[in-house]
Amino acid sequence: MHDMMFRHGMLRLLSGFFVLVFSLGALAQTRKPGPQREAPVPAAFWEAVKLDDVGRVQTQLLRGVDTNARHPELGPAIVLAARERAWGTLRLLATLAGTRVDAPNRLGETALMLAALHGHLDSVKLLAGRGAEVNRSGWTPLHYAATNGHAEVVRYLLEQHAYIDAQSPNRTTPLMMAARHKHPDVVRLLVEAGADPTPRNEAGIDAAGYLQRHGETGLAGWLRERAADYARRYGTLERPRTVEMIEEDKRRAGRPDAHRPPGARD
Repeated sequence: MHDMMFRHGMLRLLSGFFVLVFSLGALAQTRKPGPQREAPVPAAFWEAVKLDDVGRVQTQLLRGVDTNARHPELGPAIVLAARERAWGTLRLLATLAGTRVDAPNRLGETALMLAALHGHLDSVKLLAGRGAEVNRSGWTPLHYAATNGHAEVVRYLLEQHAYIDAQSPNRTTPLMMAARHKHPDVVRLLVEAGADPTPRNEAGIDAAGYLQRHGETGLAGWLRERAADYARRYGTLERPRTVEMIEEDKRRAGRPDAHRPPGARD
């Protein structure tokens, strides 16, 4: 009798236990948190970035603002800093370990591209040193530096192995940008560094054509001569010269009776 009562008691206890576990599980399911929304970035942070108020930016970061916060229209904080020439804020953000220095805005522009556009060599060096891409698909930092004629930045980017003949989506090169915006010193710098003066963009204009449009006839003529010499040596982008063609020219040039092509040097 006692044994039977004991068994009934245990069954009731176990039944109650399982009911409790089931109820707690159901309650947990109903209270399961959904995806967390990011807290909105305070307007004070964006104002501080634009004013290059490094102290206020630091305060906002200490209060929890993400170093990679994105402005709804202007993109990442570090890109906004470069856009606004807030170089102190850019330095702060670039030196923080979690900052993505290559994060682009909606136009595909990075902090390095905008620092190059504004000619701020110290920021360009800092960003490149932190791993920002010097070479990227489409528009590049070298395009941007050439656009505003920043020769020192152009020279530095070339030292960092920037592709000198990089083409934008419409096939515009840095040399074309320098010519289009009337920067003769950068035009000469790029050509002397080995830029190809022969390509044309989708509008059918080459670098010399842009110079001619601006009335830079002397420089345009010099560039056309360099383009002709370049084409003789290496061909053009559409019709490049092969290694076999170059070697054949060398063999012909070595013969005493060989015809010397125009522009040949001793």
